[in-house]
Amino acid sequence: MHQQLCCQVVKNIPGKKTTSLISVLAIAIFGSACTPIRESSSVTLPNAAQSPANTTKQSGEEQATVTMAINPWQVSVDQEQKLQPLADYLSKALKRPFKFKITKDYQTAVDSLVEGKVELAYIGPGSYIAAHLRDPKIEPLVSSINQDTKRPWYTSVIIANKASGIKTIPDLKGKRFAFVSKLSTSGYIAPMAHFQKLGINPEKYFGSVIMAGSHDKSKQALAKGEVDAIADDRRSYTQQVKEGKMSPKKYTIIWESVPLPSVPIVASSKLSVELKDALKKALIEAPEGLIDPSGAAGVGYTLVQDGDYNIIREFQKRVSSK
Repeated sequence: MHQQLCCQVVKNIPGKKTTSLISVLAIAIFGSACTPIRESSSVTLPNAAQSPANTTKQSGEEQATVTMAINPWQVSVDQEQKLQPLADYLSKALKRPFKFKITKDYQTAVDSLVEGKVELAYIGPGSYIAAHLRDPKIEPLVSSINQDTKRPWYTSVIIANKASGIKTIPDLKGKRFAFVSKLSTSGYIAPMAHFQKLGINPEKYFGSVIMAGSHDKSKQALAKGEVDAIADDRRSYTQQVKEGKMSPKKYTIIWESVPLPSVPIVASSKLSVELKDALKKALIEAPEGLIDPSGAAGVGYTLVQDGDYNIIREFQKRVSSK
């Protein structure tokens, strides 16, 4: 399986030695060097010497609001409040209004992007691939760097309630399990690919299976005792542990995936090249500590391209061929 991961960490990763280490780790894990950034993905602002037609177009764009759709990772109200500083920063950097739109589910975020109802979307790798299949001109621009690992990837985990006696995957037999959404990479695609590898059919193996709809709702179901285990994003779980919303004394991680390429900020096919470049530059130069679209404190962004998500395509093939 050819696996690619763009690991050109452009900001906030201290020193050349750290950047080199990231590249070495990526090569060791994925078995291939990081994908070079394409020339068309270079981060440059529009040339000041534009034709009158281009200048007129850009003047019109400056007045329009840029909207970014976001999957419902957390409760919408909390998510919107956390993201306001980032919206303010991007409004200033792009010199035009900027806002986030929390969608009701994963499919709505994909539909909004494909149908041109929003200019941008912060969607998981699985959702990006679904959108790209419908419109090949949709393009991933950047992805955030994981706050805990300082690397441009994250992992999927299976978290169990310790009181249920679950310590290993075989212990899940007959238990109640929650996925997030079939479009969620960490909340469905990655763990399902692992279950398929083990010959496990969740519908037959588990006592019951639900689709919670968001990472936050799946953890709520676990906390309320409605399920015994869940598939989740380790980053999301770690954040709730830090906030005191979940206790590691009550829950345990029984499985963790290989590193997955970070969630991308994706541009609609209708977005101009000038605005794409301006957005990439603004995010790469964003101050450290600014909350990123996932709701976590950001430590920077890295450029990404379509090929970086081939590992997820391979997982999807396993799941769909089940």
